[in-house]
Amino acid sequence: MTILSWILQGLLIAMFLMAGLGKIVGSQMHKEAFDKWNLPQWFCLVTGLVELTGAVLLIVGFWNTTSGIAGALILGTTAIGGVLTHVRVKDSMKDTIMIIVLGIFAFILLFLLM
Repeated sequence: MTILSWILQGLLIAMFLMAGLGKIVGSQMHKEAFDKWNLPQWFCLVTGLVELTGAVLLIVGFWNTTSGIAGALILGTTAIGGVLTHVRVKDSMKDTIMIIVLGIFAFILLFLLM
């Protein structure tokens, strides 16, 4: 594994652990965002669980490449869903750019791990 893949893996772990935990504990920011996007609150919980699963798989991926690949694929796919959600409600680029960057990082990591 290259240093670049370790950096991307660590960054994705940190970002998606924070985002996933925020959704699971029901932070006000995430509740308001899901209301704005016209998505049910139970979907916020599901999204948080998917993000935490991807982050945990990336953690295990430091020792088991297959888990890292699965985690990167899950997070990359989740990022695509996030981008489509932002596009659907016509969010600004400022609101959308973070999930675009994280999705790109996830697919770069996936490429590096394969």
